[in-house]
Amino acid sequence: MRPGPFVGRASAVVLFGIAFGYVEAAVVVDLRVALGLAPGPVFPLAQVTGLTGRLVTIEIGRELATIGMLVAVGWAVGLSRLERLAWTAVAFGAWDLAYYAWLWVFIGWPPSPTSWDILFLIPVPWVAPVWAPAAVALALVGFGLTAARRLRAGQILRPARWHLAAGVGGGALVVLSFVLGAGRVVDGGIPQDYPWPVFLAGMALAGLAALDLLRRSATPTTLRGA
Repeated sequence: MRPGPFVGRASAVVLFGIAFGYVEAAVVVDLRVALGLAPGPVFPLAQVTGLTGRLVTIEIGRELATIGMLVAVGWAVGLSRLERLAWTAVAFGAWDLAYYAWLWVFIGWPPSPTSWDILFLIPVPWVAPVWAPAAVALALVGFGLTAARRLRAGQILRPARWHLAAGVGGGALVVLSFVLGAGRVVDGGIPQDYPWPVFLAGMALAGLAALDLLRRSATPTTLRGA
C-alpha cells in the first residue's frame, strides 16, 4: 500500500479532531462568559447547576451529540468494523487533547495537569485530574493510528476473546476511576484523592490486550502459509 492514502485519511481525521476541539473549547468559554462564571474549575457542582438550571439537560444532549459525531467520522473513513473503531479512537483522542490545548490558549486553563475537571455527565459526573483523560486520549490516538494503518495495508487483526474481555474490563476500570467520586461531587463537595491505582490497572489491562493484538497482526499470505 502506498503511504499517501493512509496519510491523507489520518491527516483529515486528526484535523477534524483539532477543529472540533476548538469548537468545543470556544463554546465552553462563551457559555461561561454569558453566564457570568469565572474561568476555571466548576466546583462545587451544585452552585453551577443552580445557575444554569435546565442547561444541564442541554449539556447532556450535547455530550451525546459529540460522541455521535466522533463515531460518524470513524464510520465514514473506515472500511471494516475494526478500522471504523480505530478511526473513531483517533478522532476521539485528537478531539480531547485539542479541547484542553485550546482551553489553555483561550483562558490559561488548565494551569496544571493535576487540575480537576468534569469529563462527562452521563449518567453521573465523571471527575478526574486532566492528566488522566489526556493519557487515555494519547493511547487512543496511538493505538488507533497503528491499527488503522495496518488494516489499510491489508493486514488482518483477529481479536481473541481475551483481547475483547481485557479491553472491555480495562475500559470499565478506567471509567470506574472517573465515577467513584461522583457522589461527593453531586452533593456539592470538591474532588479530593483520585483513585489512580484503579486507573493505571485499567490502562495496563487494555494496553496489554491492544499491544498483543497488534503484535499478532498478519498479512493474508502469512496466514495462508501458516
